[in-house]
Amino acid sequence: MQDQEKQEANQEANLEANQKTVQAEQVEKNKANEASNSMADDGEPVMVAVNSDFEEKLLQTEAKLAELQDAFLRAKADGENIRRRAQEDISKAHKYAVESFAESMIPVKDSLEMALKIETLSIESLKEGTEMTLRQLSSAFEKNRLLEINPAKGDKLDPAKHQAVAMVPADQEANTVVEVLQRGYTIAERLLRPALVTVAQSK
Repeated sequence: MQDQEKQEANQEANLEANQKTVQAEQVEKNKANEASNSMADDGEPVMVAVNSDFEEKLLQTEAKLAELQDAFLRAKADGENIRRRAQEDISKAHKYAVESFAESMIPVKDSLEMALKIETLSIESLKEGTEMTLRQLSSAFEKNRLLEINPAKGDKLDPAKHQAVAMVPADQEANTVVEVLQRGYTIAERLLRPALVTVAQSK
């Protein structure tokens, strides 16, 4: 009888010990869950802060991109305007290229018309009027950089400015100018017409 009571007491003690162990394990689990939940709660604001920074940087990047795109479009428009104005200037330059020369030639035409109005012309007045008109014409040429090529006798033949049409015997060095048959002209240092000349042939 006493042995049975001892056994029952031991069983009750073991049962109580097991209950305490289970309760202790449950307490530990609850603490672990609370710690996990606390970490999750603490981490959420961090994620919110990261997302907020990312969105702000994204908005700044989009604003910068829009600014660059606007600057590009403005630069492109300015380039188109410059190109259009340059084309207009070139067109006007071509159209009015002879304006200065034409303005210089008007007095020459006036002189010729005045000479034709004179009913009785003497040789001297005709020569004087012709010389005056020629001076006006020469002045118009010089003003517009239209210069004569008129080499002197004995000058060395320059193929860039002279065109030899004949070689003639002459008492001078070979390949030098003997006579100018027709004067040449340059305009703005560019050959417009070479001077036609005869040159001395080799002896």
